[in-house]
Amino acid sequence: MTQQPIAAHPIASHVEQLRLQLKESLLLDFDEYGLAEQFTGEFNSTFVGVRLNTAFQPIYDSEAGDLYGHEALLRPTLGRELASAPEFAFTYAEQAGKLVEFDRVSRTLHVLNFRQIYAENGLLFLNVHPKLLVSVNEHGKVFERILHANSVPTERIVIEIQEALIEHDQQLSDAINNYRDRGYRIAIDRFGSDQSHIDRLWKFTPDFVKLDLNLIQQAETNVRVRNALPGLVKIIQDIGAKPIITGIETQNQLDIAIESGSTLFQGYFLAKPVTAKELQPSSLFKRAASIVNVREAA
Repeated sequence: MTQQPIAAHPIASHVEQLRLQLKESLLLDFDEYGLAEQFTGEFNSTFVGVRLNTAFQPIYDSEAGDLYGHEALLRPTLGRELASAPEFAFTYAEQAGKLVEFDRVSRTLHVLNFRQIYAENGLLFLNVHPKLLVSVNEHGKVFERILHANSVPTERIVIEIQEALIEHDQQLSDAINNYRDRGYRIAIDRFGSDQSHIDRLWKFTPDFVKLDLNLIQQAETNVRVRNALPGLVKIIQDIGAKPIITGIETQNQLDIAIESGSTLFQGYFLAKPVTAKELQPSSLFKRAASIVNVREAA
């Protein structure tokens, strides 16, 4: 019996275009990027000896009663077996002199995997390494070409920035303005309650502010932090940004988050980060929305 040829995957042409763009934009050889398609239809990559995979964690909106978006998280492994923290992988890439390329390759991989859940509601939240913000010009230009090649508009991308790791306001302001000029939205990540953090919010007016996960954990055991949380949420809302309470791991923490006045929530209690293939947005949200709605109605 003659074996029929295997049909090419419909996304293959996009992958080839992407690899050509990376070769041109990042001066990468095809083999250096190491893009591979898995039997699940998802993609991983091997770059500077680190295998990269994507996990997605949902962000829920209790007010709209729907998914609001997903945060893409890097899941690196060394030697194809030894799991590694993203921070270690980025440090490893920096020591190899490939930090900028590693950051862009990681986000490119997230976009390819995002296509599997693209039809779902919401935005894609992507982290950008702080050192990249101060070491390149025309932020988002290269990545914009990658997005367009995969039919993902910049308006659906939220760039997450850890402002506390960038000392100079002008550098941060320039990076934010560059991204905004190209249509990206901006989220300040790991935001704390220090006055210096609050003062910077007024300067940068982000679209979203993701509260440091330690805040909701402290609020569960410290009544003073719990009482202060609604005021912090109100300050964020007053500058025109949407607060996102992250790190929710218990029912009690979810109760406190709802009481604070925020409507956007993220955390292991609602949904753990999983691959695009494992992610089941509708069923995950039924559970999360029922919890939120019951607590709001009480």
